[in-house]
Amino acid sequence: MTRYAALLRGVNVNGITVKSTELAALFRDLGFTGVKTVLASGNVLFETDEGGTPTGHSALKTHIEKALGERFGYDAWIVLVEHDDLAGIVDGYPYPEVDDRQPYVVFFSDPSVREEVLAAAAALAPDAALPERAEAGPTVVYWEVPKGSSTDTALSKFLAKSSFKATTTTRNLRTLRKLL
Repeated sequence: MTRYAALLRGVNVNGITVKSTELAALFRDLGFTGVKTVLASGNVLFETDEGGTPTGHSALKTHIEKALGERFGYDAWIVLVEHDDLAGIVDGYPYPEVDDRQPYVVFFSDPSVREEVLAAAAALAPDAALPERAEAGPTVVYWEVPKGSSTDTALSKFLAKSSFKATTTTRNLRTLRKLL
C-alpha cells in the first residue's frame, strides 16, 4: 500500500469550488483508503495499491483527474507525490525562512516542464524591487518571493502560462508541512 499526496491545481479559485468533504468522498468512492483532505486548497492524502511504476503512476493520475472532472465539472489537473518523498522535499528547502518572504515549492507532473522552468528562472533579469530566487530540488523547484508579491514576480508570471496548467502546481512550504 502506497501513501500519496494528490495536489490539485486551480480549485477554490476562479469559480471552481470543491468542498473538502465532497473531495474526500470522491477519493473514498474511487476505492482509496486513509483519505484525508488538508486545508481547502486541494490537498488530499490517500493510500492505494495502484501506481507503483511509472506507467501505473500515470494511470492513477489520469484516473483521478477524470473522476474529478466528472464529479466537479472542470478540467482537473493534479500532481501526485508519494508521501515518503514529501518529507525529503520539505527538508530540502534551501533558503532560511524569514518573516518577509514566502517559501514555495513548485511541483511538476512532467519533468521536461521542470527543466523549462529552471532555465527560465536562470535567465530572468534580477529585479531589485521584487527579488526572488529559485533553484532545483530533486523533482521540484524551490522558490522564494517577497510576501505580497507572489503573483507579481517575473517567475510567477512565467509559471502562469496556460501551457503549464496541466503539469504544475505550487504550494507554500507551511502547507506542505501540514501534509506530513
